[in-house]
Amino acid sequence: MKKRSLICSLWLIVSLSSCENQVDENLKYLGLKPPTTTPEVFAPGLISTTNEYEFGSVFNKDGTEFYYGVNVGGREEIRYCKQNEDGWSKPITLLSHERYGYNDPFLSPDEKRLYFISKRAMDGQGELKDYDIWYAERKGDGWSDPINAGPNINTEGEEYYISFNKEGTMYFSSNKIDSNFDIYSSAFVDGEFQPTVPLGDAINTSNYEADVFIDPDESYIIFCARRPDGLGQGDLYISFKQEDGTWTPSKNMGEPINTQGHELCPFVTMDGKYFLYTSNKDIYWVDAKIIEEMRE
Repeated sequence: MKKRSLICSLWLIVSLSSCENQVDENLKYLGLKPPTTTPEVFAPGLISTTNEYEFGSVFNKDGTEFYYGVNVGGREEIRYCKQNEDGWSKPITLLSHERYGYNDPFLSPDEKRLYFISKRAMDGQGELKDYDIWYAERKGDGWSDPINAGPNINTEGEEYYISFNKEGTMYFSSNKIDSNFDIYSSAFVDGEFQPTVPLGDAINTSNYEADVFIDPDESYIIFCARRPDGLGQGDLYISFKQEDGTWTPSKNMGEPINTQGHELCPFVTMDGKYFLYTSNKDIYWVDAKIIEEMRE
């Protein structure tokens, strides 16, 4: 009897723990109606508003946390929403500073770090510097003070917009070579970022390339570029990895993604369902099926 009671008790504990960790599918992604293959404004009036500039959005893998950047009168800050027992919290300011600004949030693959960019001084007190990549470590329900990502990532130039493959390799943009930005990668080995490697000429050109999203499996890459074939101030381009490990020549994602305005800040949810990006100072989202259609 004692053995059976112990087994039953263990089963009950496991079952309760499983229930606590379950995600309500109806509440994921702010509980919004999923988009079609026609882009639409994301959470109008709540996230995308008429009087602010929203950009740099990212969900956690469960679709229960949402982080995004906002430009408020020229000052950049990071906000977030979180699913709770009552649904979703209203947007809460997570990182803000009257001088430095914070934007371009992105979670590490294990979601224990929140990466972002800032002109923050190294000591957190001095004058503005160029954009560097920083991160905060998750501590219970909060986050640590900002930590600089280090000299293998940051230079005397500007570094911004971060994403990761599933192994933790960081992809980001930098103008450390000349005034135009290119896209680089840095492997994460034994807890340290390695010296950066520029992507090849299928991605980087003499033009501006930045705001990169890498599929966790590295099957495709999406980024913002300003090129002669563009439709507006900045367009989103895509490239697919081939069987030999090389990238296909990047191509403009075209309408209806790109417009005469500025498209930037691409992100695809970890389940591969939804593609979010910024267009004309609002966040948009669309069914990620369009990515596979472009592959074909």
